[in-house]
Amino acid sequence: MVESKQIVRDVVVVGGGAAGLSAALILARSRRRVTVVDAGAPRNAPAQAVHGLLALDGLSPRELLSRGRAEATRYGAQVVTAEVDDVSRTPRGFAVRTRDGAVLHGRRLLIATGLVDELPQIPGLRQRWGRDVLHCPYCHGWEVRDRTIGVLATGPMSTHQALLFRQLSDDVRFFLHDQELDGQDRVKLDALGIPVISGRVAGLEIVEDRLAGVRLDDRIVPVETVAVASRMVARAEVFAGIGVTATPHPAGSFVAADETGRTPVPGVWVAGNTRDLSAQVGAAAADGARAAAHLNADLVAEDTDRAVARLLDAEAVR
Repeated sequence: MVESKQIVRDVVVVGGGAAGLSAALILARSRRRVTVVDAGAPRNAPAQAVHGLLALDGLSPRELLSRGRAEATRYGAQVVTAEVDDVSRTPRGFAVRTRDGAVLHGRRLLIATGLVDELPQIPGLRQRWGRDVLHCPYCHGWEVRDRTIGVLATGPMSTHQALLFRQLSDDVRFFLHDQELDGQDRVKLDALGIPVISGRVAGLEIVEDRLAGVRLDDRIVPVETVAVASRMVARAEVFAGIGVTATPHPAGSFVAADETGRTPVPGVWVAGNTRDLSAQVGAAAADGARAAAHLNADLVAEDTDRAVARLLDAEAVR
C-alpha cells in the first residue's frame, strides 16, 4: 500500500481487532473518513472460538474479524493490512508510516493495538497456547469443565486463578513451580481440595498431540489442561515518538486513558486491551465504540469552532 498523494483522514485507527473495528464502524456510520491499519496478528488467533460474546458465542476469531471488516467497510471505512513502524505529529494531526513505505495522515489517532501474552519459558507452553494451555476461565473454562486442570503459578494472582477454575472442575492441581505461597492462600487451596504440587516445572507431556501431563524434574503429574496467567504487555512501542508510553502494571503494562479512552496526549485515544488488560472481546468492542463516540464528538466540536471562526471573520469584513 503506497499512497501517491496526501489525504487527511478524520481518524487513523491502528489495530484491527474487536476494539479497532468497532470504533471504525461507529465512526464510518457518523460519516467520518476513517482508515484502520491492521498487522493481521490478533492476540486470540490460536483459539478455535470466541466465547461469552452474546449472539456470536463459538464463532472463530478469524470469522469475527472478517465480519467486522465487512461491516465497517460497508459504511465507507478503509481497512488496510500493514504494520505500522512510525507515528509522528504533524501540523494537521498525525502521520502514520507503515513498513511498506505508505504514510497515512489523520486528524486524530486511535490506538487499538491490543497486547502480547508473555508466557513462562517452559518447553511446550507456547506451542499449546490457546488449545489446552489457557488463561481465562470466562473465555474457555466451559470447554474444559470437569477435566483435570493444572494451574501453573506465575505470581500472586495465580491462587485466584485456581479458585476460578475450581468452579469448573473438582480436579484442579496447583503447580508451585518457582513461586512462593503465603499462608492465607494455602488455606484457601486446602479448603477447596486443591493440592499444591512443589517442584520446578520442566515441561509438558504431550501424547498424540494432546496434553497428558506436567513434567517435573522427578515425575509426571497427569493433567488434561493447564491454566497459566500470562504477562500481558501493551503494544505501544511505536507510539513513543508522540509521547504515548505504556504504564507498568502488576500483570504487565497498559496505555493509560480516561473513561472515554482519551489519553493525556492531545488527539490520541486508546481502546480495548491496550487500555484494559482484562477486557474480553465483547468488552473490547464496547470500549472501541465508546471511544469512537467521544472521538467523533471531539471532531464535531473542532469543526464547529472552525465554522464559527469563519462566520465571524466574514462578518468582520462586511
